[in-house]
Amino acid sequence: MREEGKIRVFLLDDHEVVRRGVRELLSVEDDIEVVGEAGTAEDALVRIPATRPDVAVLDVRLPDGSGVEVCREVRSQDESVKCLMLTSYADDEALFDAIMAGASGYVLKAIRGNELLNAVRDVAAGRSLLDPVATARVLERLRDGTTPKGDDRLAHLTEQERRILDLIGEGLTNRAIGERLHLAEKTIKNYVSSLLSKLGMERRSQAAAYVARLQAERH
Repeated sequence: MREEGKIRVFLLDDHEVVRRGVRELLSVEDDIEVVGEAGTAEDALVRIPATRPDVAVLDVRLPDGSGVEVCREVRSQDESVKCLMLTSYADDEALFDAIMAGASGYVLKAIRGNELLNAVRDVAAGRSLLDPVATARVLERLRDGTTPKGDDRLAHLTEQERRILDLIGEGLTNRAIGERLHLAEKTIKNYVSSLLSKLGMERRSQAAAYVARLQAERH
């Protein structure tokens, strides 16, 4: 039974103490209701569709997978579920993966209680929320003045490099790309180094963001 006006929240964290702390923090608020929780990705993928939350607070690192994968899977089935990633580390790669999986927010576990409450409310209201500590370095690199629109750097890539760039954009690792293209992981690593060099980038997270912006401009 949905209680009118309340933000329904689901919690996913493999540490029971963290879950309990977050649940107690949220439960005392008049406008928030915790409708379910899980300690593994597998459990979450069963329980989230069943409880139909407005917001899913997802731990990024889990014993059987990643909160990013849970976010991608849940939102592919029901885009109305907003995902707020909760993590101990400000990690560029995980940040880009979360953005591409459709997460609305990415905050550090060092966040204060009232800030987490505000984050849940903001995400429920449809606002995008990204932790400034986690994104500052990334955004700095994206402000280098180069934009995909009218960008001729793609013209320098071979057909195979373009294919691998697209797979990086899907969040695949070198090993997964190698399996997809039936090539050795070391060969993929060489291709990635080459395409990053041609694009003037240092890290695959930059390439992932680049692909995301290209796709956004196509839509």
